[in-house]
Amino acid sequence: MASFGKLGAMQQMIKDRIMPASAVSDDNILVKKIVSDHNPDGLEYDVKPLLHIVEDILRRSTLSSEGASTGALAHVDHVEDKSHLPGYTNMLEALSFKIDCISCEISYKTLGGADAHTTTVAIFEMLTTYKWDVKLVLALAAFALTYGEFWLLAHIHDTNQLAKSMAILKQLPSIMEHAGSMKPRFDALNDLIKVVLEVTRCVIEFNDIPTRYIAQEVPPYTTASNQIPIAVYWSVRSIVACAAQITSLTTLGYEIMTSTNDTWELSTLAHKLKNIANHLREQLHNCYKHIERKMDSEAYEMLHDLFSTPHLDNMKVLKALIYAKDDILPLYDGSSKKRVGLEPLRKRNVLLLISGLEFSHDELLILEQIYNESKGHASRMDSRYELVWIPIMDQSSEWTEAKQRVFESLQETTPWFSVYHPSLISKAVTWFIQREWKYKNKPIIVVLDPYGRVACPNAIHMMWIWGSAAFPFTSSREKDLWKEETWRLELLVDGIDSEILNWIKEGKYIFFYGGDDHEWVRRFVKEARRIAQATLIPLEMVYVGKGNKREQVQKVWDTILREKLNTHSWQEHSMVWFFWTRLQSMLFSKIQLGQADEEDLVMQEIKKLLSYDRQGGWIILARGSQIVVNGHATTGLQTLMEYDTIWKEFAERDGFEPSFKDQYEKNHRVANPCCRFEFSHAMGRIPDKLTCPECRRHMHVLTTFECCHDENNDEDFFIRAVAPPTI
Repeated sequence: MASFGKLGAMQQMIKDRIMPASAVSDDNILVKKIVSDHNPDGLEYDVKPLLHIVEDILRRSTLSSEGASTGALAHVDHVEDKSHLPGYTNMLEALSFKIDCISCEISYKTLGGADAHTTTVAIFEMLTTYKWDVKLVLALAAFALTYGEFWLLAHIHDTNQLAKSMAILKQLPSIMEHAGSMKPRFDALNDLIKVVLEVTRCVIEFNDIPTRYIAQEVPPYTTASNQIPIAVYWSVRSIVACAAQITSLTTLGYEIMTSTNDTWELSTLAHKLKNIANHLREQLHNCYKHIERKMDSEAYEMLHDLFSTPHLDNMKVLKALIYAKDDILPLYDGSSKKRVGLEPLRKRNVLLLISGLEFSHDELLILEQIYNESKGHASRMDSRYELVWIPIMDQSSEWTEAKQRVFESLQETTPWFSVYHPSLISKAVTWFIQREWKYKNKPIIVVLDPYGRVACPNAIHMMWIWGSAAFPFTSSREKDLWKEETWRLELLVDGIDSEILNWIKEGKYIFFYGGDDHEWVRRFVKEARRIAQATLIPLEMVYVGKGNKREQVQKVWDTILREKLNTHSWQEHSMVWFFWTRLQSMLFSKIQLGQADEEDLVMQEIKKLLSYDRQGGWIILARGSQIVVNGHATTGLQTLMEYDTIWKEFAERDGFEPSFKDQYEKNHRVANPCCRFEFSHAMGRIPDKLTCPECRRHMHVLTTFECCHDENNDEDFFIRAVAPPTI
């Protein structure tokens, strides 16, 4: 054992081995020679199996908190034994000689007093023909031999005579006796080893990056490439420092090593390597994002090409959209409550219900009713269809337990198929759905025929308008249904309220009206009832609320009930919602078909009604099925109030209907209110141009934003169409 008279010289020698005073601060200068000598021979080595062995050695070679006597690393004994996996033997035969050489070089240079940089360069000179990841793993394996031997003897020297004799030669009994006081040194050692392993994993990951998706000039790739030699250098240098600690401990002895204070050198190296590892991990993350975008773009183009190519059936398309592999069952059958594959959809008409988790109870209730009715229409083999829910989630937000519960609830309560989990839908598919099918957070239904061709880009509008009568929900069927339609009250009411349909059959006068001004409602109802009594006409009145502003509509309902106004009203929000959803769907159906601005009466009148609703309120006067007036609320009330002074005589002579219509149109021509529409960006297919149904001029299209917390709006972004001012 060395005498204490040499303590000062030995302390300085150990410090110089780890972090010599003459160390150059510029990393690029440090690695310049190493980089210039780097000349890989082109041979590929998969060093991950070797790294698994090294990791196992290093994990099991850690001093426990109670010291070596309690049996170090009992807590990692569950680590999988991978040493006999295929590929290990051939790899070790090719590299074991080089590992032994590096181990000897480290021991020789350390005992010979060489500084850490010199030893590190010597190791790199032995590894010039290997790639950076191989260099690093070989150096780490060489250290693992020394480190593992040290701790193996520490673990078993009390129970194995051979180990005991070898341990005495390495002064281990004395070291283990004072293991508690040595713990800070070993903790610093272990921390540095962990960081070296992290850097090693980063270097291997970088080497495995699929370069077909990323060019060398891409900034994060370039930055990481330049950082790799520096990372490998400081990792090998840290390995040399760790080896110096163990070698010095077994050669100089416990007393001298505890008299030195070398934990700061190990901590300094660990700190530097942590910064390098964090920087590398950041660049790897950026590389992965770039690669992901490239792969998603490639997958997007593949989807685009797939829908442009004829197929024998729909399976290629469905696999590309839902899940391409065969390792899991990607669908959940809502009727059988079991997981299934894609086979039940083969050669079927498939309706893709695309949405997030924002389904309302009203939407689900009506959609389920339409679905069940339509299944009855699909009895013929060539007409069979299935509906599949494709959940589209915001992939930038966290998938929480609350979202999972909502998803599972929707999945369990609906009778159709659904994707088993939203994570199965790739980002490329989401892009495709958003760009090609104009999905923007509002539910859409894309119809695919048995060959995977798009038969309708969004069938949800015709479902709301005609229900199961729109089966099989193709664009051609949508066109045919519009050809059969006329501007009549049944189109607006459909089957929402059977009592109104009875009034239509009886040929009664019916006032439909809406708005959120309860004072206007009070005056309008009273005036209409007064004039109906004066003209002796059978009049019914129906208040149908407003397209939004639910709270204000509720106040109007309360006024109707409290004051017992003689008017029929829909007290169920689902009926009001369905009425306005159908009206909006009529417009969007025409937009989708490219017929929104055709000179057909139905579209002009629907645009008027939607515009009047946005301007405050509206009225419709019908006699039986025939709609007499579709007008603005203010003008309608004004016309009623002018009965006694202007058109009473005409009503007594010509009747109520033509007289009211004539007076309304006179007032309307004076007011001449042009139209305004608001389309939520979430509706997807927004028209490039619209014609005002009042003045027949092209409308200005404006993009506006509104606070999404406004109780009157459930959207944050609108496309507004307004008629230009009259010059």
